[in-house]
Amino acid sequence: MKFNWGTGIFIGFLAFISFIMYFVITMSTDKKYAHDLVTEEYYKQELGYQQEIDAQKNGIAPDRKIKIRRVAGGLQLEFPEILNVSEVTGKVFLYRPSNKQLDFNIPVVLSNTHLLIPDKRLLDGRWNITVDWSYENTSYLYKEQISY
Repeated sequence: MKFNWGTGIFIGFLAFISFIMYFVITMSTDKKYAHDLVTEEYYKQELGYQQEIDAQKNGIAPDRKIKIRRVAGGLQLEFPEILNVSEVTGKVFLYRPSNKQLDFNIPVVLSNTHLLIPDKRLLDGRWNITVDWSYENTSYLYKEQISY
């Protein structure tokens, strides 16, 4: 068989297509490249978006702002000290963009103005924290992205 320009172009084209097909098949079948939607019920969540915007506006008020600090035992959420902690209710949702199995909720149950998220529940990397809480029939929402 004689090797000429046409044969070389054909072999190069065939190698390129094989290379691309390898990556397409690998990305679609390998579990470590599996990326899900941000939320399962996207449209249902969109219906309550205006309430979320209002709650976020309430949450950025200087006297209602939550502070997040990393301490020796984990991640500490500091609620405003002017609140009566027995009337604060809500939940903390920690979302891990890279792994859906690491997402978890913690109810907001306060005995003082601090809530501790244990270090054993948090892996190093990026986390999205959403604190959805209410006080005196007013909803508050605090969102932040952290690297732990």
